[in-house]
Amino acid sequence: MADLKVSIRFFDDVPVRSVWDDETAKWWMCAADVVASLAETSNPRVYWATVKRRNPQLFANCKQLKLPARDGKRYLTDVIDEASRNALIAVIQSGKKDVFLRWLSSVGSSIDEKSKQKAYELFESGLINAVEVGTVRGLQQIHAYIFDSLYDFAGQIRTKNISKGGFAFANARFLSDNLKKIEQMPESTLEETVSKYVEMNIAHPFMEGNGRSTRIWIDLILKKNLSLCVDWSRIDKKAYLQAMEQSPVTEAPILSLISGALTDKINDRGVFMKGIDYSYYYETEE
Repeated sequence: MADLKVSIRFFDDVPVRSVWDDETAKWWMCAADVVASLAETSNPRVYWATVKRRNPQLFANCKQLKLPARDGKRYLTDVIDEASRNALIAVIQSGKKDVFLRWLSSVGSSIDEKSKQKAYELFESGLINAVEVGTVRGLQQIHAYIFDSLYDFAGQIRTKNISKGGFAFANARFLSDNLKKIEQMPESTLEETVSKYVEMNIAHPFMEGNGRSTRIWIDLILKKNLSLCVDWSRIDKKAYLQAMEQSPVTEAPILSLISGALTDKINDRGVFMKGIDYSYYYETEE
């Protein structure tokens, strides 16, 4: 069970979990998560149980596979294949159906989805173990791998100025010198590592994909020096974004969030994969 492939994507901030089943060679989606995405109910599991009981023939192929819950543990959960998923969507009274179906059709086709698969592969292939830890070159290696063939600037330090939300990142003219200084920053403690992470975020060395790359980068630093990594699923999206916005002035909020989400499961496949899912979730538009 430890090697189960689980993917978490977000629809309107609702986590929708899927799990790969080797026996049937296909992905199965959590039925209650589909309900939570569409139906106006405070208890999606009860709603799903009622629908399943009233439509036994529609959901005869429903399976139970283990999925991770909010507490980090895995529980047997009702999951449905594509046909049963479409049948469930059809019987739910919701004005979100069309939007949800468009969202489903886009899964796997966007740059974000494709680069997420590359991020999974970085771990699965073992190539993550060859990445230089704590260096600019190491960050470039990560960026180049997960955005290869998706951006023509994958792994390349930007030469243009960029900004986001009115905040101007490091001037491209001085970026090279700035990155050299960041690379030399100490990383022997959590506080030092977070400071280095914040400075790299302010530098924003790539035209796109900075956050997704630097979150893998900081995990590798923590893993090497402190035998820890971040369980990003334990950090709320809004809290993270607010903390990063505040970080050029004060590092206390992001330090607090990261310190509260540390785990010693540094080689755990599930922790890494779930971390990638949440890391990409941080980048989605509200």
